[in-house]
Amino acid sequence: MGQQSVSHSRELKDAFSLFNQASNQLADSYRILEDRISQLTGELAIERSRRYVRDSDNEQVIRRFEGLLDALPAAVIVLDGDGYVQQCNRAATELIGEPLLSMLWRDVVARAFQPTACGDDVPLVDGRIVNIATRPAFDAPGQIILLTDVTEARAMQALLSRHQRLSAMGEMVASIAHQIRTPLASGLLYAFHLKRDDLDQGRRSRYAEQIVSRLKHLEHLVDDMLVFARGGNFSADQINLTTLLDELKQMMAPQLEDRTCELEIINVNDVKISGHHEALSAALQNLVLNAIQACDKSDAPGVEEQAGGHVIVECRNATDETIDVFITDNGHGISAGMQERIFEPFFTTKPQGTGLGLAVVQAIIHAHDGAIWIESSSEKADGGTTFAIRLPLLKDIVSK
Repeated sequence: MGQQSVSHSRELKDAFSLFNQASNQLADSYRILEDRISQLTGELAIERSRRYVRDSDNEQVIRRFEGLLDALPAAVIVLDGDGYVQQCNRAATELIGEPLLSMLWRDVVARAFQPTACGDDVPLVDGRIVNIATRPAFDAPGQIILLTDVTEARAMQALLSRHQRLSAMGEMVASIAHQIRTPLASGLLYAFHLKRDDLDQGRRSRYAEQIVSRLKHLEHLVDDMLVFARGGNFSADQINLTTLLDELKQMMAPQLEDRTCELEIINVNDVKISGHHEALSAALQNLVLNAIQACDKSDAPGVEEQAGGHVIVECRNATDETIDVFITDNGHGISAGMQERIFEPFFTTKPQGTGLGLAVVQAIIHAHDGAIWIESSSEKADGGTTFAIRLPLLKDIVSK
């Protein structure tokens, strides 16, 4: 019994020793855990403080940005990747009207804009004109749309342009009188001959044809003057460029008969432009006819030994916003001095020219928010002239 008691006492002592050792280790682990929790709590508090500062800074930036947007005179609209209005400023709601936020931009366009758009200027349903510019939304999907009311500016520009044209016509009254007097005098002379009793039927018919010809010349002159005076302002339609060029080739076919000249049209751009179909067609016909006359050698001596004329109408340099049309001939070219005056009203080198053809062409192109320029050299061996036209494509203001 004595030995068993000593043995149990020793086992109990060892057990207490192990328990105390485990308890000490557990206490040490708990202290370490407490220290780590305290450290993490401090770090979390610091991060929360930093995040609060960042959030406060972000809120201040956002409020500052929104205040800046509202202060802008132009309308700013931000679209998300699905084409919905995510953000807009006060000017946008005043210009387009509500509802706007969270609306599908396509629906806003159908409500607020007229269906016809030409270039960067688009009309609202109330008649105001706005200039539209679009940009991608930085590093996020979507678009930023900037709309500026240019109604008064465009009206002032049109008024100034009209005054400039009328002023130019006022300064050229003497030239107008000369342009009208020449065919009028010829027509009166032929009409006087028709009164003669000794005319045979053949001469009478020829005189009548000459009178009609002079009257048509006067009519053409007056039409050109009217188009120039109003600056080529026409109603706008959707025009397919391929269709326009196909019609151009058909219309110029009679002009190529009995001439040593051929017309080639190169176009791989199936695009649409906005404008007046007949006005643009007339402008292209005018330029192509000038090119045909410049390179035609049917009246030149030794024509059988000469190469024929060649006129090329080519469309290229197409972008998302514009397309260029080049009318090129292999004629004698135009000198630098003449190039500076080629678009001036009443300036002509043709004996029977009105001097308004290219001025009218320029007015029509400018009325379509386009540009026209000339590239020519009379010093080159092959000569040649290129008239270049840049036209804006039909603009789709609906976000894709």
